[in-house]
Amino acid sequence: MKNLNRIHLAGLRAVEAVGRLGSLKAAADELGVTVGAVSQQIQKTEQQLGTALFERRGRGLCPTGQGEAVLRQLTVGMSALSAAVGMTERHRDDTLTVSVAPVFAGKWLVWHLKDFARQHPDIRVRVEATVDLVDPNLSDVDLCIRVGKGPYPGLHAEKLLAQRIFPVCSPAVAATLEDPSDIANVPIIRDRGQMFSWRTWLEPNGLDESLLGEGPVFSDGALCLDAAIAGQGLFLAWETLAHHALQVGQVVAPFPGRYQTGFFYWLLAGRHRDQSPPMKAFGSWIKAELARSLGT
Repeated sequence: MKNLNRIHLAGLRAVEAVGRLGSLKAAADELGVTVGAVSQQIQKTEQQLGTALFERRGRGLCPTGQGEAVLRQLTVGMSALSAAVGMTERHRDDTLTVSVAPVFAGKWLVWHLKDFARQHPDIRVRVEATVDLVDPNLSDVDLCIRVGKGPYPGLHAEKLLAQRIFPVCSPAVAATLEDPSDIANVPIIRDRGQMFSWRTWLEPNGLDESLLGEGPVFSDGALCLDAAIAGQGLFLAWETLAHHALQVGQVVAPFPGRYQTGFFYWLLAGRHRDQSPPMKAFGSWIKAELARSLGT
């Protein structure tokens, strides 16, 4: 540890941020300082280490060979520091940090969290909505909720429920549909990032993909649902996405039946992290609440 005595932590943070983000401006924004301050911290750290860590290319900075080696270790070290600080904060105020996909957070979780707050008023939940697959072993995140098939090496993984899908549309569009084969007469709203295909629903209903017509394409499931609400066509939705819109009558399911995609909702935690009382409480609650609200 003696070799750390001559290196300032602020300088190492600046180096790691620039290496990860690729620019002085982005690093300055994240660290809450000026671009000049970040540049000075990097220069000072390079002088202290006796080696160049970055070289300028165009308007950005790229790590040198030595810089890449240093950055690999710094990223691990900063993640560990963040986890240590986060652990202290959690023990201090019973804050539970949960990482979820934005579409799950916005379309299901926000409508049900009040029930958890009512049952556990002493636990403060902080929701991190991100598409990034956060590793709870290397961050201050306590729990992650993700959709996938598993397994998840290095993580404690608990299966919550199976993902199920079904078509939804506005009441006006539904009025034109009497039989599943009638979908040939309406636009099909498509999600470019969808993990499953229409075959999951078509085949059990004795239909073929050739029946599907054209329609708007979006890069986000929430936008696809909004398009269905707006009457733009039929969308193959999943339960947690469409649940609230169904409850309030914004969309309807014109045909009976819900079909499993082969994917599951998982509750993930760090393999070697002790399960705190807030983590256990949230895990038990969300499993029960998903089953209750979706009727599984």
